[in-house]
Amino acid sequence: LTHNNLFSKPAVLGQTMTVVGIPELDCPKFEINFGSDEFTIALHFNPRFNADGDHNTVVCNSFQDFKWGEEVKVGSFPFRQGQEFTVIIDFTPTKFVITLSDGSTINFPNRIGAKEYSVINVRGKVSLISLQIK
Repeated sequence: LTHNNLFSKPAVLGQTMTVVGIPELDCPKFEINFGSDEFTIALHFNPRFNADGDHNTVVCNSFQDFKWGEEVKVGSFPFRQGQEFTVIIDFTPTKFVITLSDGSTINFPNRIGAKEYSVINVRGKVSLISLQIK
């Protein structure tokens, strides 16, 4: 299931995005992406249950100039297949502050430094319950 360009207007600095969803029981991984266009991803948020050699690991990265940056792997993994999760992402000029369901936070650098992100998508076997930007 892929949800592309979920909003008609871009997310901008200072805003907060809240994503609530449920990964399917056979979901190996899913991702939430924010980018300036389809070839520039400022934040690739990728919880992996069992995929790409990772098990119960959150991976964050960015993609620009047709190549991936250095992966950042996070210790906390509050995601469970078939169970609801909430991810809150705050946009700041220097980083994305990501708060997970268990209250832990991830600080991922805003490597691209854009002031707005017009491409927002969710990919993988996940059912979206709600997605809002304030």
